[in-house]
Amino acid sequence: EVQLEESGGGLVQPGGSLRLSCAASGFIFNTHTMGWFRQAPGKEREFVAAISWSGGSPVYIDSVKGRFTISKDNAENRLYLQMNSLKLEDTAVYYCAGRHYGQSLYHIWGQGTQVTIAS
Repeated sequence: EVQLEESGGGLVQPGGSLRLSCAASGFIFNTHTMGWFRQAPGKEREFVAAISWSGGSPVYIDSVKGRFTISKDNAENRLYLQMNSLKLEDTAVYYCAGRHYGQSLYHIWGQGTQVTIAS
C-alpha cells in the first residue's frame, strides 16, 4: 500500500520550534520529489516547501524562508520539516506529499498532523 504518515505535530508557543516527520512506504522514495503543504482553518491548502528526489534543491514559500528547513533521508524513507521561530500564522494541518520526479502533480498524500501555535 502506498502510504505517507506524518508525525510530530503539537501545541507550541510563538517563537518555539517543532520538527515534523513523514514516513513513506509502498513506493520508491528516492525517485520522488517530496513536499510539505498546510491548510489553516477557513483557508485553502497552500504549498510550504519541497525537495528534489535526490534530497537537494530545496524550495520554500516566502513566508517560511529562513525559518523552516526541509530535508529528505532516502536511506530511511523519511521526510522532515524543521520549523523554527514559529508564528501564530503557522497554525495549520500540515501534510506530507510526494510525486515522481517525471510528473508535475503530487499524487501521494498523508493524512496530516495538526500544528498549533498559541500563547
